[in-house]
Amino acid sequence: MKLGYKKIVVKVGSNVITRTNGLPDESRIQHLVNQLAEIKKHGIEVILVSSGAVASGRSLIKVSDKQDAVTTRQLLAAIGQVKLINTYANFFEPHKIKCAQVLVTKEDFRDRAHYLNMKNCLQILLQNEVIPVVNENDVVSVTELMFTDNDELAGLIASMLNADALIILSNVNGIYNGDPKLAASEVIEEISGSVSNLASFIQTGKSQFGRGGMVTKSTMARKVAKLGISVHIANGTIDNVLTSLLNNEIVHTHFIPEKIKSGKKKWIAHSETSATGIVKLNDGAKGVLTSGKATSLLPVGIIEILADFLKGDIIKIIDENNQLIGLGIAEYGSDKAKERIGQKKQKALVHYDYFYSAI
Repeated sequence: MKLGYKKIVVKVGSNVITRTNGLPDESRIQHLVNQLAEIKKHGIEVILVSSGAVASGRSLIKVSDKQDAVTTRQLLAAIGQVKLINTYANFFEPHKIKCAQVLVTKEDFRDRAHYLNMKNCLQILLQNEVIPVVNENDVVSVTELMFTDNDELAGLIASMLNADALIILSNVNGIYNGDPKLAASEVIEEISGSVSNLASFIQTGKSQFGRGGMVTKSTMARKVAKLGISVHIANGTIDNVLTSLLNNEIVHTHFIPEKIKSGKKKWIAHSETSATGIVKLNDGAKGVLTSGKATSLLPVGIIEILADFLKGDIIKIIDENNQLIGLGIAEYGSDKAKERIGQKKQKALVHYDYFYSAI
């Protein structure tokens, strides 16, 4: 296939595989599976991140309106996940392809040991020619434990497995330079660098069944592209969207990847929610740290330690306006860091190899 990828993560949103009545669109799922099977024949490794458990559950059981939203979601997801994975398994069977269910929560990514366990699990599935079907475990994930949406999860999986590309299938052709409903609006076909200017014209409305809107998608896509992975946002309701995209034949949005980052940096990049400490830098240190050169975070540039941490913890690094500069792994604890604030010729608090710039 023209784009030459060897390993891809495909994320399919609930708005792609759910009908307007809230029930699963099995013909769309089957068409998706047929495309994945075709891609696999070309020797490309495929990981599928699929929403749709709640919609599948809705097709099996009627829930009382008196149930609260969280327990309803848990009920529908618990029943629906069984149906969803069986639907995929049944459609993969004629292609003689096995798929596996991998259910995860945000907690699974929080420490390095958990993270590597999951990575090993997914790698052994791929080595055995099995397609992992990954979904958030909505049965136990509620409120603060939830991912923003499966776009965030797909970004984590793509980074974890050093995928060449992440393909996000939504119900629009990509990111537009205006309101997609207006005839004058066009799809932005290539995006590189910062996406801060995109937020002004990306529609903030969310899809009817999904949790994430286009702002979320673009922010996550930029983060993944910054780690050296191509990100494509395309319309999953178009026939043969995947095979056409991999042959560079359809209009969609492509986030251009930067230089590939190390596995450790890829983990750090997605660890903001598990960061413990917070360190504030002066503008001079911020400029040096985000210059793109291999520089470490030295105590001379630190103004204040805002939250304590231990050696080996992930820490947030912020500027004088409390904006996130990046994330890093602490070489020593906050007690020593406080003693060394503003001092020259001290050991780096965060080594360059373990620093991820969010700017």
